[in-house]
Parts: sequence; C-alpha cells; structure tokens
Amino acid sequence: MLKDFRTFIARGNVLDLAVGVIIGGAFATITKSLTDDIIMPVVGAIFGGFDFSSYFVRLGPVPATYKGSLDSYAQLKAAGVPLFGYGEFVTVVINFVILAFIVFLMMRSVNRLIAAAEREKVQGVAEPAAEPAEVALLREIRDELKARGTPPTL
Repeated sequence: MLKDFRTFIARGNVLDLAVGVIIGGAFATITKSLTDDIIMPVVGAIFGGFDFSSYFVRLGPVPATYKGSLDSYAQLKAAGVPLFGYGEFVTVVINFVILAFIVFLMMRSVNRLIAAAEREKVQGVAEPAAEPAEVALLREIRDELKARGTPPTL
C-alpha cells in the first residue's frame, strides 16, 4: 500500500495540484488584501463608511460581561453575539468576483497563447513542393509499363 501511495504521489498531476493549491492560497491572500485594503474602503466611502465589512445587524443580546464596542463587528462576533453580517458577506462576494475575473483573464490569455502556438505550428509546416512535371510524367510512364507487365529497362 505504501508503494502504491508513493506512486500516486509521484504522478505529475498530484504534484501539479499541490503547487496549484499553494499558489492559489497565496493568490487568495493577495485578492483579499486587494478587496479589503483598496476596493472596499472606496466602496465604503461611497456608501458613507470606511469599513464596509462592519455593516451588520445584531440578532441577539450582548452578554452582560461584554466590555467592547457595540459597533465593532469583529469584537461582537468574537464575544459570541449572533450577528447578520451582510457587509462581510458583500466583501466575500466581491473577493470571489475579483478572483473569478482574474482567473478568467488568465485562462483567456493561456487559451489565446495555445491557439497562437497551434496556428504557428500549422503555418510552420511547409507544404511539400510540387514535383516537376518531368518527374510526374516519368512516374506515369513507369506505372503504365508496370500495369502492362513490361519491365522497365535502363
């Protein structure tokens, strides 16, 4: 079983997948930063607040022992207060749309490069040069002589 597992892991597809997951995780961090630090502050400024992800509705009581701010989504969530965090949801949806759009652009570019390489490959293959008319005529004579049973002589 260990040998089979080692063979499975050594396949290129599994290693490619592992690299893809690692790069995808790093890319998700970049996308989250882009959304949280650049896009959402602009969206928040347009809608009247600088932290769009802090828009929420409290759905339950705040514990009596809570000492934090009643306007802090992160603190209330950490305290276990039930919250309807629609601002955070919007932030996550925007993260997803940005990530999906970037992946779309990357795949589109790769597909164009592949198509261009295929076109270049097809165009790079030269058509065989047409043989001279004399050679074609000699081939026809040879084939006709073979068909009649007359051996060619040199």
